[in-house]
Parts: sequence; structure tokens; C-alpha cells
Amino acid sequence: MELGSEFRSRIGLWDRLSRWERSELGKDLRRLGLSYGEIMDLIPVKKSTLATWSRDVRLSEEKMQAIRARSGSREGIPRDTNRKRRIEISLVRVDALSQIPDLMTDPLWVAGAVLYWAEGAKTRNHLELANADPRALRLFIHWIRTYLDPDAAFSLQLHLHEGNDEGAARSHWRSETGLINANFHKTFIKPEGTGHRKNHLRHGVCTVKVRRCSDAWQRTMVWIDVVADRLSLPGSRY
Repeated sequence: MELGSEFRSRIGLWDRLSRWERSELGKDLRRLGLSYGEIMDLIPVKKSTLATWSRDVRLSEEKMQAIRARSGSREGIPRDTNRKRRIEISLVRVDALSQIPDLMTDPLWVAGAVLYWAEGAKTRNHLELANADPRALRLFIHWIRTYLDPDAAFSLQLHLHEGNDEGAARSHWRSETGLINANFHKTFIKPEGTGHRKNHLRHGVCTVKVRRCSDAWQRTMVWIDVVADRLSLPGSRY
């Protein structure tokens, strides 16, 4: 591929360029439609570095075809490595929507969905609920096992105040949740003098986390979106 005088000048000044100027040159060469190998023939850069610089550069289909025609391979053409997972997620979410008509008539499912909508974690692939009321945690555990995975595995994490008995708190929450053999993540202990409440909870707050829950998280997010939309409308009934 023929390069203009501007590019030839910038390449000739490589040794004088700053790190940012070098990365911009690499990205600009990539935007022209050059493969990684072709760029590496022009400037002394590692392929891994070039790939990092160019991660946000999207080549048109026409430019990708031109690379294939010149090199006879796919070198320098981004591979959509997440395509299979995106398809799997799409199928999970479509299936979750198909379940809504039956589930919306089930009071237990609605109660669990509303609980998670209000109190549950929304961070991607983190299906977990924190509460000081063991009844809420038992409902969450039962809801997960009833509607998502009867064999779901759980772990626990405690939020305590300075002076709480961590051993007693662990025994308490294992008993209250029924997760007798559950593992605990590192306990968060809030130090004294932070200006928060003085009537500390004896056993703190417990978070119940679902392990290996990527698909379950996707399904739950679809469900709570539907519940939130339907129950938040004035006069709506499920």
C-alpha cells in the first residue's frame, strides 16, 4: 500500500516521537487498513503493543478483505472471540422473557424478584443479596433454588463492626441461612469512630453470594426489569 508523504515523514521521525505520538502513528497506520505485519515492517513495534494500541480501531469489511487479498491469511484481522458467548446470553435472555407470563402469576416468584430488585447486587455476573434480616436471605436462597438452579452453590460474607464476635457471627449466619457448610469471604470490619450508628447489630450484616452464576444473573436481570416496569406503572396489576 502506498503511503503519503505525511506518514513517511512521521515514520522517519520515529526515534524522536513521544510514546503517545508513536501510539497515534500505529493507530493511524491501522486505520489506513494495514495488517499488523505490514505496520511492523514500517515501525519497530511488537505485535502485542500494536494490538493494544489498535484495540478500539474497527476496520471496514472492505479493508479486511484487502488485507486477506494481500496476505492470503487472517493475520491482523480482529477475531470476534466473544461471539459464541453473546449468542448464548441472547438465548438465555429470550428464554427468560418467555417464562414471564407463567411466573407473574406466582406470588413467591414475584416476592423474590421484588426483593432482588430492591436489595440485590446489580454488578454484572454478581448474584448476591446483603441483609441483616435472615428471613430475607432465606427467601433469596429459596428463590434461587426454586427458579434458577436447584443445585446452586452459595458463599457468605460478613460486614461487622469493631468489637463484634466474628466466630459467633459466622455460626449465627450459617444456622440462620441453612448454609451450614458455606465458605466465608474475608470479613469487612468497620472500625469505631466512623460516625455511624451506635446500636451495632450483634451479628452484623450477611451477604449471600451465588457461585458460578453468569447465566442466572442474566436471567434475573431480565426478570427484575419486567417486574420493575409492570409494578411501577400507576394502576398496573400483574
